[in-house]
Amino acid sequence: MSTKPTIFIIGGTGAQGIPVIIGLVQDGAYAVRVLTRDPNSRRAKHLLTLGPDVSLIPGTFTSEADLRAGFQGCWGAFINIDGFATGEAMETFWTYRCYELAIECGIKFYVHGNLDYGYKLGGYDARFRCGHYDGKGRMGEWILSQNASDKKRMKAALFTTGPYIEMALAPFTPMAPRVEVDEASGEQVVTWRVPLGEKGGVPHVSLDDCAYYVRWLFDNPERADGMNLAVAVDHIHYSEVASAFEKVTGRKAKHVDVDLETYFSTGHWGMTASLPTGYTVDSTSPALMSLKDNFTGFWRLWQGSGSNQGVVKRDYALLDEIHPKRIKSVEEFFRREDEKAKADGRGSLWEAVANPRPILKIHEDGSLRSAQKGRM
Repeated sequence: MSTKPTIFIIGGTGAQGIPVIIGLVQDGAYAVRVLTRDPNSRRAKHLLTLGPDVSLIPGTFTSEADLRAGFQGCWGAFINIDGFATGEAMETFWTYRCYELAIECGIKFYVHGNLDYGYKLGGYDARFRCGHYDGKGRMGEWILSQNASDKKRMKAALFTTGPYIEMALAPFTPMAPRVEVDEASGEQVVTWRVPLGEKGGVPHVSLDDCAYYVRWLFDNPERADGMNLAVAVDHIHYSEVASAFEKVTGRKAKHVDVDLETYFSTGHWGMTASLPTGYTVDSTSPALMSLKDNFTGFWRLWQGSGSNQGVVKRDYALLDEIHPKRIKSVEEFFRREDEKAKADGRGSLWEAVANPRPILKIHEDGSLRSAQKGRM
């Protein structure tokens, strides 16, 4: 029987979870036990190809029996609850229970998959209220407060991310690109129509870097204990995104700044904007927040965070220390994606954008589309 530390993972089949698991098991240092609703899904089966250190446990994070079975006998835990499944209120409850049950079951080091508590960071200004961010960030603060109150108990850290930069290349995301035709020249132009304003900045995160950062947390539990490791590539304006795309591909690209009403009335939103943030949320719940209200706060956060001087900030010197080879610009990210596209037969970065693949699990498994049909 292996004596290597085993880490229980919630969120392992998600966009972030897969690279995190790769980072943990690729050199044999850790084993992981992954909770999944569907062990026969494409993503779950892919995890098993990573080797014998990956095991699946059928179940759901909304079952205490399943959580106990997952935590039991593990050394560590990486818990990244899908707030778009539960909604903010239920995520709050199950985050409490995950943390408490981890202590009950003897977990030694616990990492909470976190997002910025933008509402608080913005001075409790309603403009910055974004449910799927606040739900995680509020509970992240609670976890660190519990951790600080008893240092003899389980060690804990936060892993705070942001919008994945891969979402700028994928369909159905808040910053999905469009291939438009320029009326004057007839040329195809990759276009990002997002409400960022002149001075905004999105602290985009690379999924590849997530693998390194989470591995660092588990490798360094003494230093990481009580830490909020908040990561990003950079605070990126979408004029930079368009410029970098042109530089890497030689194809035309542009950013068109739009107001929020235009943003929600065009593109892929349609009736989806009226759905609750949480595809299992009861439409009569007083805790309901529509996707439109949620993503209005989301974009206002980034409108107020340009140049790392506003609402949401990052300590890039710390990130350079922890991960000296991290991705530091959108151009560097695009060059890596261009190489990946060529290596896996998609041709190039331009062709990958022209024929995009979903990056988020919610879009691949059709959960949001099913919810939309059920409420029509």
